[in-house]
Amino acid sequence: MPNPIHFRAVLEPGGPSFMPTQILVVPVAVLEALGGKATKRVVANICGHALRLGLLPLEGGGRYLMLNKDSCQVVGIALGQELEISIEADPNPDHVDLPDELAEALAAWPEAEIAFNNYKPAHRRAMAWRVAEAKQPETRIRRAVTLTERLARGQHPFRAD
Repeated sequence: MPNPIHFRAVLEPGGPSFMPTQILVVPVAVLEALGGKATKRVVANICGHALRLGLLPLEGGGRYLMLNKDSCQVVGIALGQELEISIEADPNPDHVDLPDELAEALAAWPEAEIAFNNYKPAHRRAMAWRVAEAKQPETRIRRAVTLTERLARGQHPFRAD
C-alpha cells in the first residue's frame, strides 16, 4: 500500500444544503496522487483519529470530505480550524462498521444477514448508521431488531410495506 499523503485544509461549512455538515476540500494534487476520480473511499487521519470517509464531488469539479457534528466532536475540531490531514485510498472500500447491536442481530438471523450483504456498501452503511445514531441502547436494539426482521422477510429496510 502506498504511503499516506499529507495536506492541510480548513474545516468549513458545506455539504448538501439539507444537511448542516462540515467539509474539508481535498486539493487536486492529492486527488491525483490517490488515483483520481476512481478513488471513492479513503481513510483520513485527522488529529490522531482514523476516519473512513467518502470522497464526495464538489460543484465545478474537485472532491471533499464531509464530517458530521458527532465526528467533529469526537476528533475535537471546530469550524475555521486549519488541520493537518493524512489520507490514503481505503484498502477495503466496501467495509461497513457495524454497531454491536446490528452485528448480533444479523448473526442470529442468517436470512437477514444474507439480505443485508446483498445490498451495496453505501446502503449497508446507511442501515448501520441508522442503528448506531441512536443515543439510547434500547433504541439501538429496537432499531437493529426491526431492521433485521424486515431484511429477513424480504422487505425494504427503511419503508413500512
